[in-house]
Amino acid sequence: MKLFIIATVLAIAAAAPSGYKTEEEKYGKDYKYPEITVVSQSDERNLDGSSKWNYALSDGTTRDEAQEQKKFTVTKVDDYGKETKEEVYGNTNKGSSYWVSASGQKISLTWVADEAGFQPKGDHLPVAPVHVYELPVAPVHVYELPVAPVHEYELPVAPVHIPFNGKGHKIF
Repeated sequence: MKLFIIATVLAIAAAAPSGYKTEEEKYGKDYKYPEITVVSQSDERNLDGSSKWNYALSDGTTRDEAQEQKKFTVTKVDDYGKETKEEVYGNTNKGSSYWVSASGQKISLTWVADEAGFQPKGDHLPVAPVHVYELPVAPVHVYELPVAPVHEYELPVAPVHIPFNGKGHKIF
């Protein structure tokens, strides 16, 4: 009996109409998704490792990208701390892309990726705030150097013995 009740509940739940509506049911039978087609496309791959490719879509979205193979000099350090220079091949990449966001903002992005790393540029990218700091300046104190006191000494004069001749006159 329990099995019959469970089966009946499941059958009723499966037969109930779904709350999900298709796009045609929401917007009418003539609703169509906007068709975005590829307007142009190219792809070029070369034997030297370089390549170029781009595409453009009917909604204005574009993308261009180029890649080149380049020789880099890297410094390797072994387990004993000895440095060796070695030439290796790597890829550099540069490109650009343009599209319109869902909110209608026109976004343009360019980038370069090379030995300095990935460097994107675009007006929509966040920029770190620039703080203008004033460097602290030590207070300026005007010091007067102490001046040693000037003493005017009278040098003591040693007594001078002037001999007399016995008559009260000095003898020179």
